[in-house]
Amino acid sequence: MKIVLASAFALAIMMISPSLAQSVGEKTGVNSALGIAPKTPDFVKEAAMSDLTEIAASKLGEERGNAKQKAFSAKMIEDHTKTSQQLKELVKQENMSGEVPTSLDSTHQSKIDKLRDAKPDDFSSDFNSMQMSAHKGAVSLFERYAKGGDNDKLKSWAAKTLPDLKHHLEMAQDLDKK
Repeated sequence: MKIVLASAFALAIMMISPSLAQSVGEKTGVNSALGIAPKTPDFVKEAAMSDLTEIAASKLGEERGNAKQKAFSAKMIEDHTKTSQQLKELVKQENMSGEVPTSLDSTHQSKIDKLRDAKPDDFSSDFNSMQMSAHKGAVSLFERYAKGGDNDKLKSWAAKTLPDLKHHLEMAQDLDKK
């Protein structure tokens, strides 16, 4: 019975507003699991939020991390500041609806707060884990949009940015190595 009600609710949401259903799918991770490209507003929001989160986490990494984490963090701040600026310019050039977020939402802020509040003995493992997870998510987001996004210039930018994100993921995976 619960499955039937949940299915009916999901169908009703999709019928009411396709853009809302897409946003729900992106927010819940359903689109990622199914390999579905996000709609442009979702991609813009998620890409910007990813950059903002990376920059905030990396500032903590520069303050509290070991030498390897500090070097990684400096690179993340540099690269994600650059992609944030590129995204803002592209959204403006393309006259895309919606705005590029300029501050963290509550979900991402809570991740940063948790990292900030980590005990010194836990910081390194928490930081490394967060970096791997964040970059896996970013790679998935950019791959899906580059393959099936609905704005050609943004698709091209996502495809061009993807190799750097994959390199960031490799760097994050190396943080645990001695």
